[in-house]
Amino acid sequence: MKNVLIITSYFPPETGAASNRIFHLAEGLKDHGFKVSVLTPLPNYPTGEIFKAYKGKFKDTSTENGIIIHRLWIYASNSKNKLLRLMAMLSYSLSLIWFFIWNKIPKTVIVQSPPLLVAFTCMLCLKSKKRHLILNVSDLWPIAGLELGAFRKNFSYKMLERIERFNYKRADLVLGQSEEILLHVRSIVSDKKTFLYRNYPEFEVPELNHKPSNGTLKIVYAGLLGIAQGIYKLCQELDYEHVEFHIYGSGAEQINIETYISNHPELPITYHGQVSRSELHTVLLEYDITIIPLLKRIYGSVPSKIFEYAKLGLPMLYFGGGEGEMIIKKHKLGWVAEAGNYEKLNAVISSIESEMLSKSMRQNIRENGKKEFDFKTQLVQLKELI
Repeated sequence: MKNVLIITSYFPPETGAASNRIFHLAEGLKDHGFKVSVLTPLPNYPTGEIFKAYKGKFKDTSTENGIIIHRLWIYASNSKNKLLRLMAMLSYSLSLIWFFIWNKIPKTVIVQSPPLLVAFTCMLCLKSKKRHLILNVSDLWPIAGLELGAFRKNFSYKMLERIERFNYKRADLVLGQSEEILLHVRSIVSDKKTFLYRNYPEFEVPELNHKPSNGTLKIVYAGLLGIAQGIYKLCQELDYEHVEFHIYGSGAEQINIETYISNHPELPITYHGQVSRSELHTVLLEYDITIIPLLKRIYGSVPSKIFEYAKLGLPMLYFGGGEGEMIIKKHKLGWVAEAGNYEKLNAVISSIESEMLSKSMRQNIRENGKKEFDFKTQLVQLKELI
């Protein structure tokens, strides 16, 4: 039995795409005969506080469904202060170094990136001729941070670029969740071995029982309420003449969104808070369409919601541009609107009629999702490379 260690900054009971992606990877590898262990911080995302069940602990080790999980100390913070966020990453990096010193590390290690600094720690400490390092890149940093306005092209940015380059060079194999990511990696290290590893979901699909709304389009957003998603601005820009907007999730913009809803009781916006993933899958099917927005087009980004919602058979309105937009069009998963253009967005929404939202449309989306975004097929291909 081959041992594999997965090092990640996010893992259940934390929620979100990053946590789900690594969880399914760990479960999938275990089911294919690998002995899997996971290194991750004590749960703290997205609240920025250690979860109640883990408070006061320096380390926690457990075996869950055959996977050994080591949860390490971290200085938890979701502050917008860059120094505090850096301290959080450094604290986890130090915990990793401590773990590397006192524990035997398997020959095959999969490292999640970003955070760049955490990946750098792993690449620096674990690289040896006998160890096979696999870098799983879900977003391109620091480019994404620059496009979102979080970084400027200064000395710090150049240092991050150096770290990024170092990580790619040290990796024996780079997994990327988009073609743009792999193209970028090969532009830095031309001969690097790469593999397209999308965040395909694996879950039991609820039965389709949706009935289109009569006259009012019920739009839902579920996920992180962060700066990149721009849900607060979306609340301000939507034309609500024939629309209801429903929001699930949590994140940095949550307070702004709740305040806006409170100050505008006349608007048909409802914030439902956060629910479990399994409950969410059932709840989402009550709505006409889901919106997948990005405040700006981010190079390399393909929101994993696309694949999850395709499996559910939920029609999508994609508002983020780039590779995600091409996937929606190619596989006929719904509608697209030009990224950042709210006038075009409202025009597309007004063109969606209830007759379009038939059960057969949802069934077609499910069939396309099942055929094109199959987790097990992808995992078998990955297994051959590990």
